[in-house]
Amino acid sequence: MTTGRSGRTVRDLRTGNRSAVLQQLYFGGPLSRQELGPATGLSSGSVSNVVGELVADGLLEEAGIVDSDGGRPRTLLRVAPGSAHMIGIDVGETRVRVELFDLTLTELARTELPLQPRGCYDVGPIVDHIRSGIATVLERAEVGSDRLLGVGIGVPGIVDRDAPGGTVVHGQTIGWDAVPLEALLRATGAVPPEVPYIIDNGARTLGQAEMWFGAGRGARDAVVVLFGSGVGASLITDGSPDGATPGGAPLEWGHLTVQVRGRRCRCGALGCLEAYTGAESLLARWAERGGGGDTVVGDAVGGDAVGGDAVGGDEEDALAALLAAAGGGDKVALDLLDETAEYLGAGLSDVINLFQPERILIGGWAGLMLGPHILPAVREHAMRYSLRHPAARVTIDMGSLGPDAVTVGAATLPLAAFFAAGGRRTPPEPTTEAPGWQTSLQTRGGSTTAGA
Repeated sequence: MTTGRSGRTVRDLRTGNRSAVLQQLYFGGPLSRQELGPATGLSSGSVSNVVGELVADGLLEEAGIVDSDGGRPRTLLRVAPGSAHMIGIDVGETRVRVELFDLTLTELARTELPLQPRGCYDVGPIVDHIRSGIATVLERAEVGSDRLLGVGIGVPGIVDRDAPGGTVVHGQTIGWDAVPLEALLRATGAVPPEVPYIIDNGARTLGQAEMWFGAGRGARDAVVVLFGSGVGASLITDGSPDGATPGGAPLEWGHLTVQVRGRRCRCGALGCLEAYTGAESLLARWAERGGGGDTVVGDAVGGDAVGGDAVGGDEEDALAALLAAAGGGDKVALDLLDETAEYLGAGLSDVINLFQPERILIGGWAGLMLGPHILPAVREHAMRYSLRHPAARVTIDMGSLGPDAVTVGAATLPLAAFFAAGGRRTPPEPTTEAPGWQTSLQTRGGSTTAGA
């Protein structure tokens, strides 16, 4: 195949042209062929050829006709919603959420499978939840798995996509030590071998969703905070919502040390930011101070209460109860919210001083619940602890996509790969069980279990 001076082949150029047209119509459409030329920088001939290919592939469709100034009416084009589908999965702290989307990220079906007991991250049950969740949403929407671009999954922890045998997850806070999640999922047969699993950190998928479709649009440098049982963040250094770049590097921000010899974090270290700002820690501190009524706090580690079941066994219910107590003037609850706001503001000041973002966005289920109550105080403390110059250029706001942001962001992972391939499906690399993994897979009656 012909190769130019840059090393790019004719196929590479064609893929790039297809990608440019697809992304322009996806984020800026519908547009006419005449408008696509200036928008993409392609010649009219190239636009005509690419549009012809994409229409023939079923990826584009007509979206109406508009009059032109004295000339012939122009046909508008848009991405065809039903031409392909994606699944987004959020392996969360209380449940596994699975959603099926069409190509334009309109939700077609969803299911939520609770983790019992709350926060139980045994690998086998979670793999089972993902397998059954995929089957459920496909059945509800009457969509065949052969039309899937891929399955995107947001998980806690550090994700290694280059590990032998497929993606491996290092989730110290949830007890996952080099879990070969991709290989385990592939062994279930939930999707055909040609459908890729793309696994990433949950804070990163949240960041990608907010940058593409939410409160991050228009920003080039941003930090998106995932505030749940613990806290994490995603750093975006090129925020153009064009699908060309991933959602940004995940930051293990929750494990910055904010108090030497401080509270025990669920990662095992002392004094982490997460030990003072995560919902799990906030509820534990509330119980320690006599708040929360029937709140049950888990085992003590090194003298510090960590984990445990919240009111009614659900952290969200317990956090709602704490906020209600604060709204009623309860001093313990109010003091805890003030402390949390200060620790969170101080933690954000580190991000501001280190990375100097123009925008910080707060999401996650706990962030969405706490934000209306503590955001002004968080801003005040962040400014106080930051250097004046980077503090003057940053804004701190809530994310805008709500509780589904992680699943939406997870679904963008196969979508971004689809764009990069110029609208062609790219089969995944073969995966095998990762070396050294001491877990055997057994499939009995459709249930996949992991055990020693």
